[in-house]
Parts: sequence; structure tokens; C-alpha cells
Amino acid sequence: MTASATPSPSSSATSPSSSAPAPAARTPDAARRSDRSRRAILDAALALVGEVGYNKLTIEAIAARAGVGKQTIYRWWPSKAAVLLDASLALAGDAESAGEWAGFPDTGDLAADLKHVLRATVDEFNDEKYEAPARALTAAGATDPELGARFTEQLLEPQLALYEERLRAAREAGQLAPDTDLRLTVEMLLGPLTYRWLMRTAPLTHAYADALVDAVLGGAAAGARAGS
Repeated sequence: MTASATPSPSSSATSPSSSAPAPAARTPDAARRSDRSRRAILDAALALVGEVGYNKLTIEAIAARAGVGKQTIYRWWPSKAAVLLDASLALAGDAESAGEWAGFPDTGDLAADLKHVLRATVDEFNDEKYEAPARALTAAGATDPELGARFTEQLLEPQLALYEERLRAAREAGQLAPDTDLRLTVEMLLGPLTYRWLMRTAPLTHAYADALVDAVLGGAAAGARAGS
């Protein structure tokens, strides 16, 4: 019935003040509130792991820093490691959105492209913003198979695939031997770099990244010449 309709006899006794319902109170946007809370939790986890380290990081501390209840965190994540993994994924997404990562270059010069990306990896490993969560996830993933699988699938494999894609283009261009094992080549580039960073056996520098590229591609190029 519209407001202009003639009221029925049974409704004519209703008082004017009660004939129009009061406007409903506006409810908060629950989805937006959840997104804000979620992001506050992820930011808190990243900040705290850099301040106190992974061993002293607790769900209680994350909740307090984020301004949420502890049960809010447990509703979304089973452990502090799981929170940290999603925080690292969000951090990587932020870097991509901010233009810090524009994709793997393909200038036609394989050595230059690899050195460019490995130097950026060195800078990231040496940046406190990335180093603390990366070390924490590496350690946690070694003892938590489920977390380790998620870390590999969601964070590590997409990065390795970019290296493989660039090497595949180089192989198709005749810059690498036709039988070059792409995954093995990627591991030969990143394995020593990660080992030096993780074990702190020596400074992690651009010069070291360049030397790795030269050593790995030197062997691969020799294979290409031998097969030609």
C-alpha cells in the first residue's frame, strides 16, 4: 500500500504518530570492517616480527597491536605462522601494486636481466621489512609441513616460475642448450644466494649476485656451444 492510498476502516483508528514506521538505523559495513581488521592484523604481525623476532611473537601481541580480540585472529588463522604467511603475501602484493616489481625483464640480454632481478632480490633480503618475516617463515616451514607446502605453493613457486619463463625464452632463442634443465638452473642461481643469506656466511651483495649469474650462465653457454 502506498502512502497516498486511502486507509481502510480498520486502520483509521491508528494514531498518526504510529502510522509511519521509524527509519531503520544504518548498520556498519561488516565486510569493510572485516577487511580493515584483517589488514590491521597482517600489518601488526609484520611490524612485531621485526621488533621482537619470531620466537617472541604471539597471537596475543598481534591482537593487542591490531586492536582486535584474540578470537578474531583464530577465526581466520590457526597459528602465528599462518598469519605471517598471509602478511608476507600481502606485502608482496603491495610491492607489485606500488610498482616495485614490474615483472621479469626480457631485454634480449639474459645475463643483464638475471643480474637485475638478483640484485633486487639481494636488496629485498637486506631490507628489514622483508628479512624478518622471510626468515621466520623459512624456519617455521621447515618444521610445519602444511605451512611449508603453502609457503612453497603461494609464495615461492610463482617466483621460481618467472625465472623459468625467462630462461625458457633464452633457450628458445639459442642462448642456452636445448637440453638445459630450467628448474636446475634456477636453483643454481637462487640456492647459493639463499644459503648465504640464511646462514650469514658472508655479506650478500650485488657483486655476489653478478658473480653467480656469470658462473651459472658460463656453464650453460658452454653447453649451448657444445651442442651447436
